[in-house]
Amino acid sequence: MTVDLTRFVKTYDVRGLVGAELTDDVVEALAAGFVDEVGAAGATVVVGHDMRDSSPGFAAAFIRGATARGANVTNIGLCSTDESYFASGSWNAPAAMFTASHNPAAYNGIKFSRAGAQGISLDTGLAAIRDRAAAYLESGITAVAKPGESTTRDVLAEYATYLRTLVDLSSIRPLKVVVDAGNGMGGLTVPAVLGTAAGLPELPIEIIPLYFELDGTFPNHEANPLEPENLVDLQKAVLAHKADIGLAFDGDADRCFVVDENGDPVSPSAVAAIVALREIERVRALGDSSITVLHNLITSLIVPEVIRGAGAKPMRTNVGHSLIKDIMRESGAVFGGEHSAHYYFRDFWGADNGMLAAMHVLAEFGSQAGPLSDISAGYSPYAQSGEINSTVTDVPAALDRIRDAFDGRGTVDTLDGLTVSGGSIDDTALPPVTGEVRKFWWFNVRPSNTEPLLRLNVEGGTPELMTSVRDEALAIIRQN
Repeated sequence: MTVDLTRFVKTYDVRGLVGAELTDDVVEALAAGFVDEVGAAGATVVVGHDMRDSSPGFAAAFIRGATARGANVTNIGLCSTDESYFASGSWNAPAAMFTASHNPAAYNGIKFSRAGAQGISLDTGLAAIRDRAAAYLESGITAVAKPGESTTRDVLAEYATYLRTLVDLSSIRPLKVVVDAGNGMGGLTVPAVLGTAAGLPELPIEIIPLYFELDGTFPNHEANPLEPENLVDLQKAVLAHKADIGLAFDGDADRCFVVDENGDPVSPSAVAAIVALREIERVRALGDSSITVLHNLITSLIVPEVIRGAGAKPMRTNVGHSLIKDIMRESGAVFGGEHSAHYYFRDFWGADNGMLAAMHVLAEFGSQAGPLSDISAGYSPYAQSGEINSTVTDVPAALDRIRDAFDGRGTVDTLDGLTVSGGSIDDTALPPVTGEVRKFWWFNVRPSNTEPLLRLNVEGGTPELMTSVRDEALAIIRQN
């Protein structure tokens, strides 16, 4: 059987069309390759899946391939991606999670972890899994002398209990919270973690649910809160219910987005800054004196500023969750934040967890009397463009044009694409005082890993500066 696995084995995970690319045979081969690559024969492998129609069948196919190569599979069934990380971390076992995250219903995929919820990318084992799978598709999977066995275990209550030990919400003021699960796995995890579905004590939180029914056809809207149109229902519901805050989860519930009492989005950078401060304070109280916090290079400048202001060390990284998990582990960072609403925690095995980030926001907000809009405004002093994608015919040529146009106008670095920083930016600055105007700008242009796209992110100390730099950079990128 000849299948071009390079089409859907991506940089950080597997993501492909059900039937046309992902089939039971392909999944079995990937399972066999995964067990071989991570040395899991005779050991435990965790398998979980989301609510997509194809996910249970693919999980069963994976179990067949994994047990044929000697792994003992613990099937945790329906779960969020961060639930699978919990199982991988707490049991120190490699894991495979079936999900296509926020992609439409026609897609599915696999997020792999080594033992301890350690990420796997093309550079750290995924390419080898792909190549082993290709060989198995050609020759067939050879069962080992002692095939593995499969058992089932529900970890939702353990997961919810563990998160409650990391963030105490028991003493916050009463909050009315609208949650849009987008028919994804948040519909299972939110009632367990923030409610009483897992048998935990009631919290002073009133949950108003939107689309909690698990439905992999996504009948209401795509489970991708990064796109503004998918936040509209949440924003309307927050206003209609006069709620204090709104939360939106993506399909596999590993990312969380926040809106305030006015229905206005709170930027992921503001969330990262809020959570970073809380984690710095928490570990310092436990005796840590040298504290590192990660942020990727396109989060707002406010993130490293507040980290420094709290006496911790900010560390700038590339974009990408498997890479950041590796850096979390290597650096001992207590927290990491991305512009895409991925949030990473040392005490969650360095893995990302949207629910845990949401709990931190609820804890911070619930410990104060003012509205969320006032709190978030203090962490959103600068103007950001958001990510703007441009299709280009020649990516290197477009990058050269940008470099030439901004030559001599700012500091240039090439960490993950091209970043140019100009104006009165001060890398050692503390957070700005209220009303202070910072006349700086920066932008990053980075190529897509899979498409002829350039992704532009711009920030400026004023909206006028951001708009000017954004429009100039876009015009250069989009030259014919």
